[in-house]
Amino acid sequence: MTMRRMSLAVTAVGAALVLAGCGGSTQADAPAASTEVAAARATTTQAEPSTTTPAPSTTTESSSAAPTTTLRDVEYERNESYFFTTPDGGFSCGIVKLPSRTEAGCQGATSPVPPRPEDCMVDWGHGVRVENEGEGAFMCAGGAVYTSGGDDPDPVLPAGSELSKLGYTCKTSATDVTCSNDETGHGFRVASDSNDTF
Repeated sequence: MTMRRMSLAVTAVGAALVLAGCGGSTQADAPAASTEVAAARATTTQAEPSTTTPAPSTTTESSSAAPTTTLRDVEYERNESYFFTTPDGGFSCGIVKLPSRTEAGCQGATSPVPPRPEDCMVDWGHGVRVENEGEGAFMCAGGAVYTSGGDDPDPVLPAGSELSKLGYTCKTSATDVTCSNDETGHGFRVASDSNDTF
């Protein structure tokens, strides 16, 4: 009998503890705490986007304005060569690394154009370049040479800027571009209505 009473007493105490654990203020406090945490998280979540949202637009505005003011923020390099468009959009230019040489050149309409050489069977007078050796000269080309080949024009080299790569330096103004071999000093200046080779 004593064992049976003890067993019933232990069962009654266990049941009371289970009921106390399931009810009362402990259960009521848990949802309230969860609600406060959820509210705090919701507030934090709402606050974070409002502080981070303006930052990207500021960065985007700065980077979109940078190409017109600073050269170092614009990407000209493609496959170890460098390509750009003149400020007036009239010439596609490049400082190009080829297997046997490097050169700088521009293609676009210019005038006057020297007479076509007899050995030029393709397009003449729409490109001028300077190579590792020799003076700048008009070139005979069967297509676009000084372009990176993308769907969009290459980035503009802002007027008054210069690009120095691979032993060549190209400088732009609002209406022309001059490229020269840094070692020999030879090169060219080209605009829509004038040009010089040296």
